[in-house]
Amino acid sequence: MEDLFGARLDDLSYQDIKGLVGNHEAAEAEDLDYKRGHYESDDKGKEELAKDVAALANHRGGVLVLGMAEAKGVPSLVCDVDLDDHHLRRIRQVIANNTAPPVPYEPICIPNPDAAGTGFILLAVPRSPQAPHAVTATPTKASRDVLRYPRRSGSQTEWLTETGVATAYRARYTAAVARDERLAEVESDIVMAVVERTTPHLIIALVPEVPGDMVVNASTFERYRVELLGAELYLGQGHRLFGYATVGARRLIAQEGRGDQGARAELHRDGSAAVVLPLHTRQSKIRGDEVDLQFVELGEVVYKLLCALAFLAGHARDRAAAGGTAVVRAVLVNGIGSHPDASMHRVAEYRDPLPMTVDRLHSGVGRRLETSTQPCEYAYSEATVLLDDMADHGRGLLQAAAVLADELLHAYGIPETGLITADGQLRTAGFTDHNRGALTAWAREHNLMDAT
Repeated sequence: MEDLFGARLDDLSYQDIKGLVGNHEAAEAEDLDYKRGHYESDDKGKEELAKDVAALANHRGGVLVLGMAEAKGVPSLVCDVDLDDHHLRRIRQVIANNTAPPVPYEPICIPNPDAAGTGFILLAVPRSPQAPHAVTATPTKASRDVLRYPRRSGSQTEWLTETGVATAYRARYTAAVARDERLAEVESDIVMAVVERTTPHLIIALVPEVPGDMVVNASTFERYRVELLGAELYLGQGHRLFGYATVGARRLIAQEGRGDQGARAELHRDGSAAVVLPLHTRQSKIRGDEVDLQFVELGEVVYKLLCALAFLAGHARDRAAAGGTAVVRAVLVNGIGSHPDASMHRVAEYRDPLPMTVDRLHSGVGRRLETSTQPCEYAYSEATVLLDDMADHGRGLLQAAAVLADELLHAYGIPETGLITADGQLRTAGFTDHNRGALTAWAREHNLMDAT
C-alpha cells in the first residue's frame, strides 16, 4: 500500500490522496477500499463498518479511505469528511463493540489545508494474527448459511463458510505455537552468545506476529551498520552505544564493543530481535561483615526495559517492515548461568553469583531501601504490544513497559514499579540519579511529560 501511495501512510499529504483521482492503478483491490463519507450511525452502518475492517483483517490487511468516491472501483471524486473527535470515537466504539475479537486498526487523519476540520480518514488495518474476526453487529439482511466472518476477495467482501472458519481458527492456533517457538529460539540464541557472563542482565526478545523480511546484502548492510553505530539505545542520553556491527546467520549483530561485558543486540531478518543489557549493581551486607547480597535499582531495570522496547520495535518495523503486533518477553537474571537455557553450561571456575534483589537507593546516604521481599535468580514477563506505538515513542511504549515491568518484578515481591502507570503516565522522580535527567529530556521531546 505504501508503494502505491509513495510514502508511509502516516506521512501522506492531502495532495497525495487527492492525486489518486482517476488513477486506475489505485482501483479498489483486496487491500484497498474507498468510502464517499462516514458510515451511518444506524444498525446497517455499524454492520458495514465492522464487516469492512474485519474483512481486511481476515485476509491480507489493507486501507479504507473515507472521503473518496469511486466509479467502478477507481477513485473518482474527493468528498472530504469531518475529522472531529466525535466521528473518530464512534468509529472506535463501533469496531470495538461489533467485532470479536476486536479488529486492530489505526486511524490516520489527513486534513485539507484549505478547509479546516475536514479531509480524509485512512483506517489502516493490518493482517491480523487473531483472525478470524467475527462481525457481531445486528444483521440487517436475513441469511441462513452465513457465519458472520467476512474476508476480502478481490475488490469485494465474501463471507467465510464453516470450512473456511475452521481453517482460519486452525491457522491462528498454529501461528501462535510457531510464534512461541520463535520467541524461545531468538531468546536462546542471544543467551548462549553471552553464556559466560556471571553478572546481572536484562534480556528482551521480540517476535512480530506478522513477520517482515529485511534484505541483507553489501549495500544494505553498510546502511544498517552506519545506523547501528549511530544508534542511541539509551533514551535521552544523546550518545552512541554500539561500537561494533556485523552480519550473523540471518541477522545483524551489534555490540557495545568487542569485549564480553557490554550490550549486545541480535536483529533478525524476519523482524524478530533480542538485546541483552548488563545492569549496574550494588552490594549490601545483611548478616554481618561479608557482602552477601547484590541489588539493582528499580529505576535501572525499568529504564533499560523501556529503552530496549523502543530499539527492538524500531528494528522490526523500520528495517524488516513487520507490522501490527508483536510478542515480547523480558527476563531478569542475576547471572546468565541462571537462565534455563544456560543451566547445562558452566564455565571453568564458575562461581554462583550473589542473591539479587531489586530495590531503591537513598541517594543522600547511598543506603539500600528495601523494596523486594525476596531475592530471585530468574524472572520473566510477557506481553503483546503494538509495534507502531513502541517504534514511534508514543504513550503505547510506556504502557507496554509498565505491563512488562510490573509482571517481571512480581517475582521479587513488588506488586508494581510505581514508575510508569498502567495507562502510560511517567513518574520520572522515581528513576535513578543516573538516568532521571535523560529520561526527562526524552519524555519532554515526545510530549510524554503531562503526569510526571
